[in-house]
Amino acid sequence: MNRNGHPRHVPSDALALNDIIEVFAGIRDQDAMRMFFNEIFTPAERMKIALRWQLLKLLHKRLPQRTVGARLGVSLCKITRGSRVLKNSRSVSRRILDKRYIFP
Repeated sequence: MNRNGHPRHVPSDALALNDIIEVFAGIRDQDAMRMFFNEIFTPAERMKIALRWQLLKLLHKRLPQRTVGARLGVSLCKITRGSRVLKNSRSVSRRILDKRYIFP
C-alpha cells in the first residue's frame, strides 16, 4: 500500500524493461539521447556502459582477449561474454560493429 492507502502497483521487470527499450528505440536525436543517459544513469553506470562498448570494439578488431583485459582492466568473464556475443551470427552488436567499424 502507498501512503494514501491505495495498492502499490509495481510493474514487472519484464514490462519495465520492454518499456525502456521502447523509449530508447524512439530517441533519434543524439543530444536528446545524451541528456536522457545523463538523467537516468549515474556517471559510474555510464562509464560501465562505455567500457562494455569499448570491450566489444576491441574484440571486434580481433585483439587478443588478454590484450583487451590488460588494456581495459576488465575480468576474463566480461571478455568471454563479449567474445561470445560477437561469435553469434545473429548478434545485433556484431552487425552494428560490422557496419560502423570496418577493420582489415
